[in-house]
Amino acid sequence: MLRAGIVGLPNVGKSTLFNALVANAQADAANFPFCTIEPNVGVVSVPDERLEVLAKISNSQKIVPTRIEFVDIAGLVKGASQGEGLGNKFLANIREVDAIVHVVRCFDDDDIIHVSGSVDPVRDIEVINLELSLADLSQIEKRLQRVRKQAKKEKTAQAELDILEKLSVALNDGKSTRQVELNKDEEAIIKPLGLLTRKPIIYATNVADDDLASGNKWVEEVKEFAINESALVVIVSAQVESELVELAEEEKQDFLESLGVTEGGLKSLIKATYELLGLRTYLTTGETESRAWTITAGMKAPQAAGVIHTDFEKKFIKAETIGYEDFVTSGSKGTAKEKGLIRFEGKDYVVQEGDVIEFRVGG
Repeated sequence: MLRAGIVGLPNVGKSTLFNALVANAQADAANFPFCTIEPNVGVVSVPDERLEVLAKISNSQKIVPTRIEFVDIAGLVKGASQGEGLGNKFLANIREVDAIVHVVRCFDDDDIIHVSGSVDPVRDIEVINLELSLADLSQIEKRLQRVRKQAKKEKTAQAELDILEKLSVALNDGKSTRQVELNKDEEAIIKPLGLLTRKPIIYATNVADDDLASGNKWVEEVKEFAINESALVVIVSAQVESELVELAEEEKQDFLESLGVTEGGLKSLIKATYELLGLRTYLTTGETESRAWTITAGMKAPQAAGVIHTDFEKKFIKAETIGYEDFVTSGSKGTAKEKGLIRFEGKDYVVQEGDVIEFRVGG
């Protein structure tokens, strides 16, 4: 399951946003630093309107969307890399997630304390980025000491040494390790380090409800900053999200439209996360269930089948495949077959976004 860690300075709206995204979560959104002591975890369904359409066509007994896990991690302060505040716990929890959602305060409110005394999102981002960089640099330097000794005796250690030195230079130059290009083999070598500054990042600019549709000067500053890191920026309002939780389904869309937007923060964050990580969704449908499955872009049919069950990859024969739009237009699988729209794809087929697939596997 995909895991996204929600991070940020204390009192930027992290826990309020988390509570709203995961309605049954019990994070304490109190107005003081470190109100989140242990990481709160909540699993949410990924909204996908296609599933309801497929379920009606197939008379499915249930709908099973794919899921994403949000982890609300304790607020970070300057000096965390040396253990200040809850730094050590914070850093350890970040190493375990696939992507980082960095909540940045882009609203002014005298009633909500800012840990640095004023609203300055780029400064806040740099505080956290510096702490993550210092933590990575410390880890890399420790590893370098070992690898330098190994490289004198083992040729295989030289490759790791070259990579570590390249990353060390970047961090000392004030860059993140995300900005260092590595090939797949090199990525595999450093993966065990769980480098914090190499994780994909989304900046969630937390704004007042009036700024949700168009943003504000602070949002623009964050967007400009994010360009150099190839990071994505999403505009959210933790306050609006918390109000949406209280509304009935039919009222939610009206409320969002009154603010000039068509979707809430959850959809925006999930879309950005999928884009950032290069994820795709394929679908299965039948009388038992209509279900969404998450895969990485470029994944071939046997590996996609393995997401359902590891045996499916080993025993893969073929994939009966049809695009979602063609399936819906046909109105049934039988009609789609009659029209010749269902294809029989083999082991080299690259699964596409929205493919409706039935895998055939051996015994």
